[in-house]
Amino acid sequence: MKSYIAEKIAAFKKINKNRARLLINCADQPGIVAAVSQFLYEHDANIIESNQYSTDPHGGEFFIRIEFEMDNLKAQVEKLEADFQKIKTAFNMKATFKYVDQIKKVAIFVSKEPHCLLELLWEWQSGDLMADISLVISNHETSREFVEPLGIPYYYIPANKDIRKQVEEKQIQLLQENEIDVIVLARYMQILTPNFVETFKDKIINIHHSFLPAFIGAKPYERAYHRGVKLIGATSHYVTNDLDEGPIIEQDISRVDHRDNVEAMKKIGQSVERSVLARATKWHLEDRIIVYGNKTIVF
Repeated sequence: MKSYIAEKIAAFKKINKNRARLLINCADQPGIVAAVSQFLYEHDANIIESNQYSTDPHGGEFFIRIEFEMDNLKAQVEKLEADFQKIKTAFNMKATFKYVDQIKKVAIFVSKEPHCLLELLWEWQSGDLMADISLVISNHETSREFVEPLGIPYYYIPANKDIRKQVEEKQIQLLQENEIDVIVLARYMQILTPNFVETFKDKIINIHHSFLPAFIGAKPYERAYHRGVKLIGATSHYVTNDLDEGPIIEQDISRVDHRDNVEAMKKIGQSVERSVLARATKWHLEDRIIVYGNKTIVF
C-alpha cells in the first residue's frame, strides 16, 4: 500500500513541479491585482487560478490567492521571492509563496474513537488527500491496527492532565524530528497547553463535535439531546488557547428529531465530523486558507 501511495505522490510532484501559489493579504487599495499580475507576467508566469476578496473596498482588508505555473520554477525561486519584496513593501503586504510539489508532512492525533482518523486514511490511500502522513500519535492503543499496516509509525503516548507537560515534550520532539507541517486532531480528547499551541500556531486543525458556537466543550451530543435540538453539526477550526474558539475553517449539519437518542445523535454526528475534518484538512494542504484575526478566508 505504501508503494502505491508513494507512486501517487511521485506522479503528483512531477505534474506540479513548476506550479506555485501566492497568498496575499493587506489593506485594500487600488493597484494590487494589477501590480501582482504584471509582476507574474514579467517573470513569464502563467496564472492558472485567481481568487480575491475584500472585507470593504473602502478601507477594508484585501485577500488574494493566485496559482501559477512557471517554466524551470525551482531554479528561479530565490530570484522570484527576492524580486517580489519590492511589491510587498509598496503595498505593506503579508505575502507567502507556496510550492505545490512540496508535499506537506502531517501528524494525526487520535484518542479512542477512530472514525475521523479512518476517513483521513481512506482519503490518503485514494490519493485525494495529497500529503505525507508521517506519524500518528495516540493516548490509546485502539487505532494501531488501522495505522501500522499502512506503513505509518504509530506512537502510543499515555496522556492526562497530571503529566501533560512531559507528554507534550515527547510529542513536540517527535513532531520537530519529523519536520511536521500540520497537526490534525482527529478526535484527540486532550487539552493542549499554551506552549504547544504557540509552538505550532495556525498549524493545528481540530474537529469539534458540535456546530460551534453551540455546545462548546465536553459532551456536546448529550447537551444537544437534552436541549431538544433539531440540527446537530460539526466544526473544524484552528486551535488557539481559547477552548473551541479558534478560527473556523469548515462546518456542516445534519437533521435529527425527537426519535434520536444520544447514541443515535452520535452516529449521525460522526458522519458529519468525518467529512468536515477531511475538507478542512484538504483546504489547508492546498493553501486555500488565510487566517485573519479569529476568522478564516477560504478560497
